[in-house]
Amino acid sequence: MIVVVLLLALRVSPALGSTQVASISPQDPTLIIGSTLTATCSVSPELGLHASQLFWTLNGRRLPSASYSVVGPTALAVTLAQLSGSRQPSGDNLVCHSGGGQVLAGSCLYVGMPPEKPVNLSCWSRNTKDLTCKWAPGGQGETFIRTKYTLKYRLRWYGQEKECEPRGAAQPYSCYIPRHLALFTPYEIWVEASNQLGSATSDVITLDILDVVTTDPPADVHVSRVGELDDQLAVRWSSPPALKDFLFQAKYQIRHRREDSTDWKVVNDIGNETSCRLAGLRPGTVYFVQVRCNPMGIYGSRKAGIWSDWSTPTAASTPHSDRLQSGSCDPKSGELNAALRRELKQFFGWVRKHAYGCGDVSIKLYDQWRVWLQKSHKTSNQEISEESS
Repeated sequence: MIVVVLLLALRVSPALGSTQVASISPQDPTLIIGSTLTATCSVSPELGLHASQLFWTLNGRRLPSASYSVVGPTALAVTLAQLSGSRQPSGDNLVCHSGGGQVLAGSCLYVGMPPEKPVNLSCWSRNTKDLTCKWAPGGQGETFIRTKYTLKYRLRWYGQEKECEPRGAAQPYSCYIPRHLALFTPYEIWVEASNQLGSATSDVITLDILDVVTTDPPADVHVSRVGELDDQLAVRWSSPPALKDFLFQAKYQIRHRREDSTDWKVVNDIGNETSCRLAGLRPGTVYFVQVRCNPMGIYGSRKAGIWSDWSTPTAASTPHSDRLQSGSCDPKSGELNAALRRELKQFFGWVRKHAYGCGDVSIKLYDQWRVWLQKSHKTSNQEISEESS
């Protein structure tokens, strides 16, 4: 059992006389969760109050008299066992009252835990112009009392240690350094956590700004149909403008989903191309498409790079398939469609295998054949319709 004795002196309310004082001991204690506290309220004899006329409240709730003990004619103690974490960062309010309810004195109780070592520290730079870092508090994270986190950094071999304050309640456990960063020189970065019960320091990470560069999403993303092909869409975009003067090798990813689905399908291995053709799509369907960029190897960096955010979704629809609609007029056409689709599946499987999903493989002749095939089916449908009429 931990018994803590602190002091707090507060002026009495004007109704009791502005020159009279009462005191609580201890004053504003900081305690570890599970501690036991005995506090004593002492009032001036000039107030004419006996200890039996006093009572205690904690956060506005009256404490049971069984926890009281009279230690003198004008002094009343209260014992709080197995204290739990403070409900608010400013501390829990322990208040001594007169029998009429007037506030005589008060104390703030700070009950919590010392911070643990911050973990998962990582940083990235947008277009080499700034640095953003984030981390996670160690253990369960909750200390129940106000804990300060400070990110510190310095050049590895020289330079003064600097501090970066967190970004605020909206983005806890993160820090933003907007300018004055050195390139081609590694930084040492770490986070220190401290509160009234102790402090802890994260592991130190070492990084070069060029190794942690990310960029804005690709701009001007356009999605369009590929002639009358009912299962394909063409996607094109522009490289991130902020990196147009940098020496780097970008790689891109595309993801797409149907309008009636929440599942995204990712297309990898697009390489440094800024266009791609999506194949094997469902005819007559609206698709949403996004693109993101990984600026690899900036100025010769050997790191893998960091993916940008996805671009704003762009929508387009594939054409309706007239061949599937005409299949109901001729039983043999169903067999033809099945065989054709097997052939297409094999063909696009070969394309994905040899062109890495969206390579620059020319299928112009195949596209012309597909368009001719669809037109020939339309002509056949018209002739059948005229004969039947």
